Amino acid sequence: MSHIIRRIGTPPTARGSATGANCPDIFELSDGRFAVIGTDVTEELDGKLPGDASRADYERIVVVTRRTLIDAKADIPDA
Repeated sequence: MSHIIRRIGTPPTARGSATGANCPDIFELSDGRFAVIGTDVTEELDGKLPGDASRADYERIVVVTRRTLIDAKADIPDA
């Protein structure tokens, strides 16, 4: 089972969250994958995916704020 190695980007409190709870976040996992905490918008966007995109029944479409992703950019490995 994989585990969280580190946060990618800044913590929610550094992005303006007063409590740091229930905010988008990105984590690097021990197996090289990334875990994303975001708002589930699967129902809203599923039918709007481009023709060359799809998702499995066990996958969800989530969104994170622009600031979350921009703050994570420097921490995302190149390879």
